Amino acid sequence: MTADSRSMYAQVARLAGAQALFQTVSVLVITVGGLAGAALAPSPEWATAPIAAFFFGAAATMIPASAYMAKRGRSAGFVLGAGLGTLGALVAALGLALGSLALLVLGTGLIGTYQGFAQYYRFAAAEVASDAFRPRAISLVIAGGVVAAFAGPLVAQVGALTGGQGFITAFMVAGLLGLAAMVVLRGLVVPPELRSAAAEPPRPLLVMIGQPIYRVALFSALTAYGVMILAMTATPIAMAHHQHGLTATATVIQLHVLGMFLPSFFTGTLIARFGVLPIMATGLILLTGHVLLTLTGFTFPSFAAALVLLGLGWNFLYVGGTTLLTRAYRPAEKARAQATNDFIVYLVGLSASLGASMLHASIGWQAMNLLLLPWLGASALVLGWYGWRGVKLHDAIT
Repeated sequence: MTADSRSMYAQVARLAGAQALFQTVSVLVITVGGLAGAALAPSPEWATAPIAAFFFGAAATMIPASAYMAKRGRSAGFVLGAGLGTLGALVAALGLALGSLALLVLGTGLIGTYQGFAQYYRFAAAEVASDAFRPRAISLVIAGGVVAAFAGPLVAQVGALTGGQGFITAFMVAGLLGLAAMVVLRGLVVPPELRSAAAEPPRPLLVMIGQPIYRVALFSALTAYGVMILAMTATPIAMAHHQHGLTATATVIQLHVLGMFLPSFFTGTLIARFGVLPIMATGLILLTGHVLLTLTGFTFPSFAAALVLLGLGWNFLYVGGTTLLTRAYRPAEKARAQATNDFIVYLVGLSASLGASMLHASIGWQAMNLLLLPWLGASALVLGWYGWRGVKLHDAIT
């Protein structure tokens, strides 16, 4: 193994560690945000306001974060993001201690800015990896979230037991995790030659976005995220509505997060073996399976099985979409291409997170999930069109 290879693997491992820390914080917000919001909100429709603020913070930060890192580098940007997450966790804890929904929402919004930076971990992995290793590097960094499957719900449960109704302890732990991420990310090194602009000049933004490959990658990513966030955000509320306790809810979220991230240990290998489009199509089938399983009832096994398929489907479609996106832009276009993609994806996530409690309150768990089928069908048509177009034009889509 050469020195360059060792450095590449070391940086991917560092990014995977940072991903594990961040995703633990993210899962914690998803697990307790709606429950804490329900305790402080003036009506059930606003229960997921803290989670919506989380996604608003991420969406609002996407473009500034990309611009900042284009000037200052990945490490500086990632450390800043983790610092903002730490501050947000402390503000959220203060809001819970004071019984203030406004402060809780402000805190989770600041944690969302952490996500705005952390979303670029997978792109940083692509930048430090060789062409052959790139799909695996992306999937391995995303796989860092496996740790969050165990740690996030555990912190939420401990917080509920030791921190009272406000889950204060849980958010204090989230602040410590943000500090740990700052330490890990300070050592990140992206080789200068991999960050330099290519000789080819950047194209206008609309020209870049107008490419079929970019549009398909974007629509697939926003489908994966929007469908997953809508269902995942509503799950704790739906389970509480059907008399499931926090322990059962945390277990279901844990299984869901495992479904999201555990496949990432081999998703990159599957993409290399079978091609990106078949893996993305498999993700759509799994997401459809989630919807069908929600119709089987309101028992723990029904929620658990549905959420596992939701996580698996998200992984295949999202990792595939990210891999496809990295083929849609030139090096000089990297910052704008990534920021535009993630900004749109997180706007959809924001809408889904805010709409989850409203839809659940108005039409219920099963009907809410049935509304996802037309969206999944549209994504399947887009993916099928792109695959047909590639064959027709003799494109090598791999």
